[in-house]
Amino acid sequence: MSAVAKSTSALALHVHRFVPATGTGRPPLLLLHGTGGDETDLIGLGQAVSPGSALLSPRGNVLEGSAPRFFRRLAEGVLDQADVRRRAADFAAFIGAARETYGIAAPVALGFSNGANIAAALLQLHPGILAGAVLLRAMVPLDPPPPAEGLGGTPVLIVAGDADPIMPPGDPEKLAASLAAAGADVTLRRLPAGHGLTQADLALATAFLSRLS
Repeated sequence: MSAVAKSTSALALHVHRFVPATGTGRPPLLLLHGTGGDETDLIGLGQAVSPGSALLSPRGNVLEGSAPRFFRRLAEGVLDQADVRRRAADFAAFIGAARETYGIAAPVALGFSNGANIAAALLQLHPGILAGAVLLRAMVPLDPPPPAEGLGGTPVLIVAGDADPIMPPGDPEKLAASLAAAGADVTLRRLPAGHGLTQADLALATAFLSRLS
């Protein structure tokens, strides 16, 4: 298979939207929705927190009933770790193809819930594929985590809700420690919030992304 054919095949792994950059100096964003979302869900959020950025927004290609996700889970809060690894490998190929097709740099992931979990798995399993990440309501995707290596200085913001009923106790701290052990520059912030996003989440994401410009 030719390089062009491989790229086209990998890009077809996810239905997606691409919004070209409208400014300069802002990193491209990889927008990763939560369970039941699609490729349109986080476009407005991406434009709000990083005006002018190119936006790459894929739809999860795993269905839970009729709800798109980025990987399977066995029950609420119980992730199918073998599927996480397989889908993360596919995602790494998709990102590489998208970069080639659309001419963008390595993106910064902006993920919510299930989308934040696949972004965390990408950081752990495929260091270098992302230039950074904003992980909103993420949980530990892989336990035990992969060997700690390869994330030297990669900026990561984790924002957790103190009243999040979905989050296993201690998961934000465990994820932060795992990514920091792999060399990432991790900031963990906790908010008086549940699983849903708040204006405080947007403010934290905006400030974090502005520092990457």
